[in-house]
Amino acid sequence: MVLQRCFEGVSALDFSFLSKYQMFFIEGAQYTVIIAFFTVLLGSLFGLFLSLLKLSNNKIFKFIAAAYIEFIRGTPILVQLYIIYYGLPVIGIELPDMLAGVVTLSINSSAYVAEIIRAGINAVDKGQMEAARSLGMSNAMAMRLIIIPQAFKNILPALGNEFITIIKESSIVSVIGIGELMYKADTVRGNTALPFEPLIVAAIIYFILTFSLSKLLGMAEGRLKRSDSH
Repeated sequence: MVLQRCFEGVSALDFSFLSKYQMFFIEGAQYTVIIAFFTVLLGSLFGLFLSLLKLSNNKIFKFIAAAYIEFIRGTPILVQLYIIYYGLPVIGIELPDMLAGVVTLSINSSAYVAEIIRAGINAVDKGQMEAARSLGMSNAMAMRLIIIPQAFKNILPALGNEFITIIKESSIVSVIGIGELMYKADTVRGNTALPFEPLIVAAIIYFILTFSLSKLLGMAEGRLKRSDSH
């Protein structure tokens, strides 16, 4: 009844379906959060790996990373989803629906995260690496302990925007039958013959999720700035 009370004041629209379907929407929101969480985790790890490849001195690694990033950023996420979901079974790899959605979103996100991290690393003063090497650190150790932590502070707002985008883009997996928020909204539309109201409910839930994440990231950014000032 919680969702229904939120919409009781809008008399021109019919939100009576919420008494029956509110748990349906909540379940869809839970799936959306789960998909977004694993996408952020995997996309960030793979994006970091790609950024390091692109920054390496090995021309082959740089070419592979650059080609991957340009291809992923230059093709629609829907096409990528269809390739993963329908293409992999052709070569004998069949992923569960949920995993196929997370893999696709992670692959897509990693290309954008890689460029964000690369820009953040390049923004760190080159003297930091030279100082670390002069203290006897290896290149990998200096990158892990000195450069990447500083870069992370610089790129947190951009990463936050990417994470918020992931929550919204997760709706694309509804086309392969994953029961996330948009899939649930479309199901309610079909069951109730209401073309508009279920979409309003879904839009408001998406807004709550993204707004909450934006505030949490803002708090984290504020704490990092305060720790730097001390």
